Amino acid sequence: MDSTLNSERRPFSIKLWPPSQNTRQVLVDRMINNLSTKSLFTEKYALLSREEAEQNAKRIEDVAFATADQNYEKKPDGDGSSAVQLYARECSKLLMEVLKKKPRSKEDSKVTSDTTPTQTLFDISKGVRAFIAAEEAEKLLKPLTEPGNTYTKICFSNRSFGLGAAHVVEPILVSLKNQLKEVDLSDFIAGRPEAEALEVMNIFAAALEGSALESLDLSNNALGEKGVRAFGALLKSQSCLEELYLINDGISEEAARAVCELIPSTEKLRVLHFHNNMTGDEGAIAISEVVKRSPLLEDFRCSSTRVGSEGGIALSEALETCTHLKKLDLRDNMFGVEGGVALSKALSKHESLKEVYLSYLNLEDEGAVAIANALKESAPSLEVLDIAGNEIKAKSVPAIAACIAAKTLLTKLNLGENELKDEGTIQISKVLEGLPQLKEVDMNTNLIRRAGARVLAQALVQKPGFKLLNINGNFISDEGIDEVKDTFKKSPDMLGSLDENDPEGEDDDGDDDKESEKGEGNEDELESKLKNLEVGQEE
Repeated sequence: MDSTLNSERRPFSIKLWPPSQNTRQVLVDRMINNLSTKSLFTEKYALLSREEAEQNAKRIEDVAFATADQNYEKKPDGDGSSAVQLYARECSKLLMEVLKKKPRSKEDSKVTSDTTPTQTLFDISKGVRAFIAAEEAEKLLKPLTEPGNTYTKICFSNRSFGLGAAHVVEPILVSLKNQLKEVDLSDFIAGRPEAEALEVMNIFAAALEGSALESLDLSNNALGEKGVRAFGALLKSQSCLEELYLINDGISEEAARAVCELIPSTEKLRVLHFHNNMTGDEGAIAISEVVKRSPLLEDFRCSSTRVGSEGGIALSEALETCTHLKKLDLRDNMFGVEGGVALSKALSKHESLKEVYLSYLNLEDEGAVAIANALKESAPSLEVLDIAGNEIKAKSVPAIAACIAAKTLLTKLNLGENELKDEGTIQISKVLEGLPQLKEVDMNTNLIRRAGARVLAQALVQKPGFKLLNINGNFISDEGIDEVKDTFKKSPDMLGSLDENDPEGEDDDGDDDKESEKGEGNEDELESKLKNLEVGQEE
């Protein structure tokens, strides 16, 4: 009996906050109706189309909800009635702002569009790299809160966000996420303690979850596996992503696996960049799974990622499925001969390639020849070829020269830091004469002497539109330097610096070139002999 009485006397309470999803949608529908139906307010200010009303109503409700929810978390009031009142006030205020800002007539609209260019990019990355506090964030990001703004791209790079600033950004991103297409969050937590940085990432990720981004840049954030997973909510929700940048993010083997796990949809991915990470072979194997799921990939960069032969083979096999590839950058890894041979098989299927960067892969002669032979038969529109620093010797030049000769649209060639000597240089020079679009040639540090330098200079100096020849770091005699400079006397800017040339230089094995030992007559003889050598002719 007592228990019944006590039960009857207990105060009855209803929790008002947060409102249900159905309640929120009802409010959105009501605002759509208010914005698109004739009334005293719309007659006084403006009448929106149904599409405009729907877009604005959703944004208004998102902003109002985020503002009220944030206030409720800071100052909970039991049943949430204060939050409900703030929610209603914010909706009403933002609704009026939209009506007042909208032009009243088509004529007004025309004047506005003619005099005010549409702003689509909001960028705070310019200027000094610095921390950003909550108060500064409110002022700096104010344009993003203006009703009816047209921003579809945001760049928060080069500013370090702490928790205070992140909480300011959160409702703004929530309000914009349905219109955003490109988000750049590179280098946005620099100098923050790990715990704070991870929480900031979680806030940004949750705010942008469900957006339909086309481009996402998370570079230069030292993410590691924890950071990648902090962005999990955002990454998992993306189904339209076309560009993803994870440059210099500490992407280890574990982090690479997390990337593979958290990006389920890559069918539309065109650009994927992983430069300067510590991915290694196992990480490369994980990334190769992402590549396999990206049939439309056009631009793949996995340079300076500590990938060895095993990882190189896995990536090469995955690249066989990417037949739309236009740009490939695998520089500064340790693929070795086996990785090079595997890569050559993939390159044979890439007809659309325009830029290939394969320097410092430890390809050696066998790997370089395999790649040259593959490219000779594919990639007819190749514009850039970079195979510097691969220990390529003169004996491999016939295959490389034959490949180059077939690329009539080539604009840039980098064969620097190999061991081509005069013999290989003169053969290369001959095929360069037939490339009308050529703009830059880099043959630095190739054990080149006077004869090779002279022939190369003569092959390029008269080429229309040619811009730069780099033959620094070679063994050209003082007389040879004078000859090259004289060749370019009418256009000295076309010749790069020669400060590191060593006239007394010797080959790595300690032997001078034969032409150096036997005098200038032999240089001329070598030059004459090699200029008449047909491309592809065996030594």
